[in-house]
Amino acid sequence: MIGKIRQKLIELDQPVSKPAKALICPICDRVIPNSQKDAHHLIPKSKGGKTTEYLHRICHKQIHALFTETELAQKYHDAQLLREHSEMKKFIQWVSSKPDAFYEKTRKSALLRSGK
Repeated sequence: MIGKIRQKLIELDQPVSKPAKALICPICDRVIPNSQKDAHHLIPKSKGGKTTEYLHRICHKQIHALFTETELAQKYHDAQLLREHSEMKKFIQWVSSKPDAFYEKTRKSALLRSGK
């Protein structure tokens, strides 16, 4: 019983944490809920990349559905470069009308499936 009372006192004594600053997806410019937060390596780990950036899970999946790791390492290693690609522009326009927590499975693009 005393242990529970001490625990309550300890909990009451803790400073109230400030609400976390909302993360904004650098791809679609929407708020990223914790349930949809994915870390994306700007340059894939297999190509020596270490730096990550948080994205919506659906945006992250779309990037990997459209681009190979080599393309990401050589051409699309920055959010702005990704945003400028024509297929990503279409995706961004489509996803921008969805709620922040929206998620849908993404399929590989036809180009990647055909091995081109």
